[in-house]
Amino acid sequence: MAKARKKQALGRGLSALLKETNSVNTDKNTDSIIGNTIELALNSIEVNPFQPRTYFNKETLQELANSIRELGVIQPITVRKTNRNKFQLVSGERRFRASKLIGNTTIPAYVRIANDQEMLEMALVENIQRKNLDPIEISLSYQRLIDEIKLTQDELSVRVGKKRSTVTNYLRLLKLDPIIQTGMGDGFLSMGHGRALINIKNLDDQLIIYQKIIKNRLSVRQTEEMVKALKNSKGPSQKKEHIPLHVKQSIPDINTFLGTKVSISINSKGKGKISIPFHSKEDFKRIQKLLK
Repeated sequence: MAKARKKQALGRGLSALLKETNSVNTDKNTDSIIGNTIELALNSIEVNPFQPRTYFNKETLQELANSIRELGVIQPITVRKTNRNKFQLVSGERRFRASKLIGNTTIPAYVRIANDQEMLEMALVENIQRKNLDPIEISLSYQRLIDEIKLTQDELSVRVGKKRSTVTNYLRLLKLDPIIQTGMGDGFLSMGHGRALINIKNLDDQLIIYQKIIKNRLSVRQTEEMVKALKNSKGPSQKKEHIPLHVKQSIPDINTFLGTKVSISINSKGKGKISIPFHSKEDFKRIQKLLK
């Protein structure tokens, strides 16, 4: 009877034996599958709850599915063991979804051990390394690594393989008005546009220029020039005041008399004020006596 069963097994082919061996390891010997790549049933894998990406482009997902249909899954997904027959995705959700899309029932998977924090970090880092992420998605992933994994910007730059200045530039994008962030995510403007707009602190002014970028299809260079012009119009030039000659001529005498350098401001109607600085209690009393 044993010989008959053995003959029957051999008749099923090598692929069947390999699948049978993998299923035995999965069920009865968890230690033996850790650190190995095995063929897993898709219905035994649950998605990563820490996956930072929630939107998957249907068109590119279908393209990946077509590739998998022709060539198979070239790079195994990564999973962690959760209980006896269940696994959880660490990375590779697009390959996982694409395989399901074409009706595959199994997928090659590398099995590893990971706690929740490691799961989040691996998911975020893998997410950042994707070439099709928009700048805001990258910025948000960087911020999550800082907030939830407690990384410094220096540590983060090492983890993601980017210069510290690059990480800082991405994080600064999160200071933009949310409408502009959404526009960057939708591809209406580039990171270069965003970096130019960051130099404007007032969110209303940011939105005014953002609308002009969209309406007039401004380049990054044109945007930078517009930002510079806006800052100049609200900068030191606006604060320059005309000091009458008779006041200017009197300032040295006032400074000498008070023993300190005063500042004088005058409005368009000719009204003004003199500000007298002092540096200590004794200095204040000295000036006070002079003014009596």
